[in-house]
Amino acid sequence: MKIWVDDIRPAPEGYVWCKSTNEALRTIRRCDIYNGELEIVDLDHDAGDYVKEGGDYIEVLKELERLSHSIKYQIQVSQIKFRLHSMNPVGVQNMRAIIQRNAWKEVK
Repeated sequence: MKIWVDDIRPAPEGYVWCKSTNEALRTIRRCDIYNGELEIVDLDHDAGDYVKEGGDYIEVLKELERLSHSIKYQIQVSQIKFRLHSMNPVGVQNMRAIIQRNAWKEVK
């Protein structure tokens, strides 16, 4: 599964479009990450009108970071690829810091 997290830009073909942080986290939790079904999470930073539903999209990474400290999820979260498509340079820098701190894989 490929997840596109963005409030405005529609998801590319083959992606599940999540407009809020809460929706993205529900989708991730439903995904069978144990079998490597979750391939990529492609993130914007600013949630716009959807900010009330879980905050800006950096919160997705913060929750995955929290989950990665659980033995249950540790290996599975490390297998996910991340792509950042935000136009917010400070937001991208902050998101990238979480990805790098956890030695997760960012793809361009």
